[in-house]
Amino acid sequence: MTKLLQTTIAGSLPKPAWLAEPGQLWAPWRLEGDALAEGKRDAVRLVLADQERAGIDIVSDGEQTRRHFVTTFIEALDGVDFAHKRTVRIRNRYDADVPVVVGPVARRHPVFADDAKFLRGTTERKAKFTLPGPMTMVDTLYDGHYRSREKLAWAFAEILNDEARAIEAAGIDVIQFDEPAFNVYFDEVRDWGVATLERAAQGLACTTAVHICYGYGIKANVEWKKTLGSEWRQYEQTFPLLARSAIRQVSLECANSHVPIELVGLLDGKDVLVGAIDVATDRIESPQEVAATIRAALPFVPAERLYPCTNCGMVPLSRDVARGKLMALGAGAAIVRAELGLGR
Repeated sequence: MTKLLQTTIAGSLPKPAWLAEPGQLWAPWRLEGDALAEGKRDAVRLVLADQERAGIDIVSDGEQTRRHFVTTFIEALDGVDFAHKRTVRIRNRYDADVPVVVGPVARRHPVFADDAKFLRGTTERKAKFTLPGPMTMVDTLYDGHYRSREKLAWAFAEILNDEARAIEAAGIDVIQFDEPAFNVYFDEVRDWGVATLERAAQGLACTTAVHICYGYGIKANVEWKKTLGSEWRQYEQTFPLLARSAIRQVSLECANSHVPIELVGLLDGKDVLVGAIDVATDRIESPQEVAATIRAALPFVPAERLYPCTNCGMVPLSRDVARGKLMALGAGAAIVRAELGLGR
């Protein structure tokens, strides 16, 4: 019998202080050369051990080999200038200095395939690997070449598909595309966002997922959330489109949010990764709080399609806090499994 309420995480986990500066995005590496390569793999081993100890069923590398969930992939592509950055508005929330697209984008070799092989060979559990989605990649750059967000997204979608196929060939069970931009640019999501996402996942036999959230627990995102009112209904615009898409799983934010839980019912037929861990606070949830979030979703999502998860990545948090939250996630899911007579 397949275990129900399998737990997983949305993406990143904090890096050890000897590998990168704690508590910040885009933190520079503290090692170089062979020592950096070894350090990254040691960090992957550590986060896998943390996840397995917490009872996480579908594990990831916690993005330990990447400085950033979007730009690390882009660094390996042709056509992007990292030396002369421009300032752009990211997700309509905050300004950032970003690389510039100066010519046709192209991928000349696999970027993360070796990392995926290492992940697969270091755990016996189901393994997930994350990639940025096409729209979010577009929204993290200044486009000085295509002059069209849609055209650039289609170019990235083809590149991402090649990369995803290489990651799948490494034995990865789940490939997740991160699309926080889906919570911002609703007309573009409708017009070409879902289509380019499907192109990125085209032909994959492994499980495909998309993660859509309200962002890391950084100040700009926390302040933005305060402007959203008593109900956050952004998902109402994207979920019906995703329900009709070829993507199998949708990862979303629920814990300590103002998302009406009934909105998950708009994802009928999809696996729903219910965010039961708040990544915007250092407070560690109790297992009972995690269980309450899972229970709230069950009237709208069948147990066989519900996967308790984190709201987003946890890289800005301390390692102790992240470990505590992983333990709470595993224990909370076990409580609900026991209540449903599904075993622990």
